[in-house]
Amino acid sequence: MKERGKSGHSVDERYTQWKTLVPVLYDWLANHNLVWPSLSCRWGPQLDQAKFKNRQRLYLSEQTDGSVPNTLVIANCEIVKKRIAAAEHISQFNEEARSPFVKKFKTIIHPGEVNRIRELPQNSRIVATHTDSPDVLIWDVETQPNRHAVLGAADSRPDLILTGHSENAEFALAMCPSEPLVLSGGKDKSVVLWSIQDHITSAGESSSTKSPGASSGASGGKQSAITGNDNSLESPRVGPRGVYQGHTDTVEDVQFCPSSVQEFCSVGDDSCLILWDARAGTSPSIKVEKAHDADLHCVDWNPHDINLILTGSADNSVRLFDRRKLTSNGVGSPMHKFEGHSAAVLCVQWFPDKASIFGSSAEDGLLNVWDLEKVGQMGAVTRTASSPPGLFFQHAGHRDKVVDFHWNAADPWTIVSVSDDCESTGGGGTLQIWRMIDLIYRPEAEVVAELESYKDHILHCTPNV
Repeated sequence: MKERGKSGHSVDERYTQWKTLVPVLYDWLANHNLVWPSLSCRWGPQLDQAKFKNRQRLYLSEQTDGSVPNTLVIANCEIVKKRIAAAEHISQFNEEARSPFVKKFKTIIHPGEVNRIRELPQNSRIVATHTDSPDVLIWDVETQPNRHAVLGAADSRPDLILTGHSENAEFALAMCPSEPLVLSGGKDKSVVLWSIQDHITSAGESSSTKSPGASSGASGGKQSAITGNDNSLESPRVGPRGVYQGHTDTVEDVQFCPSSVQEFCSVGDDSCLILWDARAGTSPSIKVEKAHDADLHCVDWNPHDINLILTGSADNSVRLFDRRKLTSNGVGSPMHKFEGHSAAVLCVQWFPDKASIFGSSAEDGLLNVWDLEKVGQMGAVTRTASSPPGLFFQHAGHRDKVVDFHWNAADPWTIVSVSDDCESTGGGGTLQIWRMIDLIYRPEAEVVAELESYKDHILHCTPNV
C-alpha cells in the first residue's frame, strides 16, 4: 500500500502534482539522483563567481550496503543565479539521472556510514563527521587524498579523532560559530565538548602555526589546516574538555548558542530540552522535562535572536521556545507549535538572513518553510485557508523522508536537501538544490507593484475571448 498523507493523496500523486508546479514556484531547481542514500548534506565554501552562476563546494555522504565502502563526498556545485534559468527547463529533469550542476570532486573512504556532517565556520574546509562508533572524526577535505570506493579498499585516515563517548555518537553534532569547538551527543546519554585547538597546543606548535580558526580559504595549498599531525599510521586523538550528564536517553541533537562559546543546548529521546552553561559545571543549567510529547530529533538556536530555540520531534511538530521563559523540572511551554508535518520531524534550521524564517523537514517527504511574522496572517502566495499558521512554502520534491537540508549562507534562499528513497522507490537517494521564486518571499507591496508593471504586456498578449 502506498503511503498517504493528511490530504489523502499518495506520495506519487503529490509528487506528480508538485512537478507540474515547478515552473511556477521555483526560480531554479537541480535534481541529482544518488545511487546510495545520503544522510547528511552541507554547503562548503564558495569557489568562484561568474556572470550567470557561482561555483561552490558541497559535502554529502553515501551510505552503502557494504558491497562498496561508505564515503564522504566532496562535490563542486554550479548554482544558477536568480532569474537566469528558464521556467520550462527547470522541470525537465529525469529522476534517475545525475544533475550536470553537481560534479564529484573528491571521495574520502569513510570508516563506517556517515550519519552527520558539520563544517567548521572559521574554516569550512575542515569538517566533522559522525559514524556508528563513539568517536567524532575530523577531516581536512582539501588535503585528504582522493580515493576510489572499491570493495576491499582501506579506510581514509582522519586528520583528527575526538574521543570521549562511551557508546555510539551517531547524529548529534555541532560546530561553534566563533571558535574551533565541537559538540556531540550520543547513546551514552552524554554531551561532550572538544576544542580542535587542544590538538594543536598539545602538538607543540608555535602561535604562528596555521590553525582551523586562522583561515576561511578553500585551497590553502597541500598543507593540512590541522597542524601537528605526525607521519605515523594512527590518527592523532584528542580528549574532551567536558562531559555533560543530564539526559536519561540517547542525545539526538546539540547546538551552540550563537553568541557564547560557553552555552549550548541538547535534545534527546527522553523528550527533554536541556540548556547548558560550561561556566557553571557539567550539570544542566535548565532542563525542560517534557518539551514535546515524544522523542526529540533536532534543535536549532536562532543566530539573530538568541532567545529563540526551535525543536523538532517524533510527535510530528516543531516547537518554538523562548529561553527566558524556560524553567526546570516542568512541562515546556512553547511560544508556538507548528503542526504542518504528518510524520516525525528530522531537521530544523533557521534561515541565515532573517530572524523570523526557518525550515523543517520530516519523514513525510516534505520540507516546510515558515515565517513567524506570518503566524495568524493570510496572503502568502502558497498559503491556503487550511494551511497551518506561519507556513508559506512547502517543498514536495522528495518522494521519501527528507533526512537533512542546509540553507546556503552565500546565496541565502538556495537550499540543498537530501532524501532516503529506498522505501518508496527502491532506489538510493535524491539530492535537490532549489530556490523558490522571489515573488513568494518578497514584500507583498513590492510584488504587487512589479506584477502591475507587466499588466499591459499580459493583456496585450492575451487573445480576445
